[in-house]
Amino acid sequence: MFNLGNMLNLGSTEPIIGRASTLVECSTKDLFKYLGEDLFQNYPKWSPEVQELEQLTPGPVQLGTLGRQVRLDMGRRSESRFKIFTFEPGVRLVLAGVSDPFRCTYELQDMNLEKSTKLTFSFELLELLVVMRPFEGLVRSAIKDGAERTVQNIKRLVEAEKSMESSAT
Repeated sequence: MFNLGNMLNLGSTEPIIGRASTLVECSTKDLFKYLGEDLFQNYPKWSPEVQELEQLTPGPVQLGTLGRQVRLDMGRRSESRFKIFTFEPGVRLVLAGVSDPFRCTYELQDMNLEKSTKLTFSFELLELLVVMRPFEGLVRSAIKDGAERTVQNIKRLVEAEKSMESSAT
């Protein structure tokens, strides 16, 4: 297929994917509640780059819920709208950009009788702007680091919350 970007050596047009996993001492049910059902309360906690977050559709978070975020990544401000494309409680949550070509996937796997969950997060930048293609290596590295930071932030926050709940009872 004809691809002007590749002909002019402007870099790849392939998606850039960052993926990371960790084990969280928490049930899949509780972890999905934190990530999915309480998305608009918790997302800025695990992703401090989020400066503003707004739920655009009323009611509980579910399949089709729309949101808007303003991020500050490495000094660059961006605004995007996203939609929940997959909402499978205890299993998977997928957010995809409506105004920008990205997808975030949170996959949960029960590892120890509801005591621990394997969390796998992936961020996919589905298209890199032509002006950014010369910096593809830096973008790829930042996305990979961001995926690792995301799962570690979620682990730290969820386990700290569980610890505080346990000590309060």
